[in-house]
Amino acid sequence: MEKYRGFPGRLPGTDYQFTIRRANKEGATPLTERVRYADRRPADKRADEGFMRALWEYFGDQPFARGNLDAGRLGWLLGREVIPAEDPFDPASYDALLRIDVDVARVSFPDISGL
Repeated sequence: MEKYRGFPGRLPGTDYQFTIRRANKEGATPLTERVRYADRRPADKRADEGFMRALWEYFGDQPFARGNLDAGRLGWLLGREVIPAEDPFDPASYDALLRIDVDVARVSFPDISGL
């Protein structure tokens, strides 16, 4: 499992986790798309924006392995702002390649500079 040194472990001042410490012995938790409803709490929206900002600053528009990125947090962006970068895509692999769909991310998170 790739560990991204320097990637924030969580949203500052909160318990919203961005990374995991160690690989699961039974295998990676499968990535699944989560539905973001319009009535989500403001804190949840800030966590999504903070995670997207961290992804953009760390990886830019280049493909990246899932590595130690939190499956739950990725699920909120998967299928929209973060998409598979390989075919076939294995959602239960720490080595699965992902990438940011810059056009969708710009619309979803207009306050992130450089997107």
